[in-house]
Amino acid sequence: MKNKKHVRWNTLQITALGFLSVIFLGGVLLYLPVSNTQPITFLDALFTSVTSVCVTGLVTVTPASQFTLFGKIILLLLIQIGGLGVIACTTVFFFLLRKKITLKERMVLQETYNAQRPGGIVRMVKNVIIGTLAVEGCGAALYMFQFVPEYGLAKGVWYSVFHAISAFCNAGIDILGSNSLANYALYPMFNITTMLLIILSGIGFTVWFDVIDNARKLIHRQVPKNWWFTRLKLHSKLAIITTLILIAAGSIFIFVSEYHNPETIGTMSLGEKILASLFQSVTTRTAGFYTVPQGALHEESKLFCAILMFIGGSPRGTAGGVKTTTFAMLFLSCLTFVRGGNDTECMGRRISPANFRTGFCVVMVAFTAFIAGTVMILAMEPDSIPLADIIYETASAVGTVGLSADLTPRLCSGSQIILMCMMYIGRLGPLTLVLTFAGKTHPRDKIRRLPAEQIMVG
Repeated sequence: MKNKKHVRWNTLQITALGFLSVIFLGGVLLYLPVSNTQPITFLDALFTSVTSVCVTGLVTVTPASQFTLFGKIILLLLIQIGGLGVIACTTVFFFLLRKKITLKERMVLQETYNAQRPGGIVRMVKNVIIGTLAVEGCGAALYMFQFVPEYGLAKGVWYSVFHAISAFCNAGIDILGSNSLANYALYPMFNITTMLLIILSGIGFTVWFDVIDNARKLIHRQVPKNWWFTRLKLHSKLAIITTLILIAAGSIFIFVSEYHNPETIGTMSLGEKILASLFQSVTTRTAGFYTVPQGALHEESKLFCAILMFIGGSPRGTAGGVKTTTFAMLFLSCLTFVRGGNDTECMGRRISPANFRTGFCVVMVAFTAFIAGTVMILAMEPDSIPLADIIYETASAVGTVGLSADLTPRLCSGSQIILMCMMYIGRLGPLTLVLTFAGKTHPRDKIRRLPAEQIMVG
């Protein structure tokens, strides 16, 4: 137990300090003259590095015009490292150098991916990397149908690869200009490709492997066709169902709220409005790309999108937020309490109290970071900036989304530093950050039994 405690603490340190090291190195590289077409401040370079490694997408400069080809390659590498994670990328180097993965390193990987045992963990990491490259490759191939005719072969391939990786890693950083994907709002194939990349990465690698394993059993007729979904693990079922519900709810809300807004989807046809609403709902799952101007959204749309950004994607993927399964678990707990039950029940299973406490802690820490960041930025910025825009920006940062109400470049240096801290918290994970600096493991090794006493609530 002591050895596992030490490994867990090492894992937290490696993850936290690893991200910081990559961020600082990326900031230095992006600050070099060879990376820029025009002078850039170190704060802007560091901010760009943070938003890349934290796969967020908020920017203070326009990457398309600010960075040279060398700078954009650095940007792409930072996005890929941020998407896969520092430990997974370190493992890639071990593979390339043909270095043997030691037992201690396997235990670190086990803690990183929350695996039940170290056996088979290296193969799982290989599958994550291979799966990532395969999906990014497919996305790039589909993007080529749009970019190659538009920009030519070499530039079209480069643009396809960059945006496929950026979409899959949920970074939302583009090199097309200052309007993100707004010029492609009416292209169904382009939008569908981007949404699929966002959803596939945001659903989490754990769900991937569970679905693939059950699909393999289905092909070999080891399970009945009408039972394949029920054979999935509870985590996978909850992640898939919650993701579909949130995407549908977001699409409907945006469609209704923005239907007559001429600055967003008001002038589009019915089919185009549905496509744009669906894309807006999907991209709030921590992607950061947009096809309609975010600053032009109605106030109620911004608030609803901020809620979706705070929830984010699913665990063990590239998405941020408090995660879909955490949100679903807390909702089910409330539902169970209202119905008079004692245990949190879901699809014939009981969710343990320890699981609930962890999820509650994640939400509280993330919400505290969100509120604290919002209040500090409000104190630093002039009263003329609408509260809804600041909330939109801070929710985007802590959820590592990257959608902006055209506010980030106009914020003061202090506010931008706060956003960087919030992006780091969001990417590292609220609970991981607290445990890292507290020097504690989770769950507690020693359980204390104190006298129980009731307090009044509600």
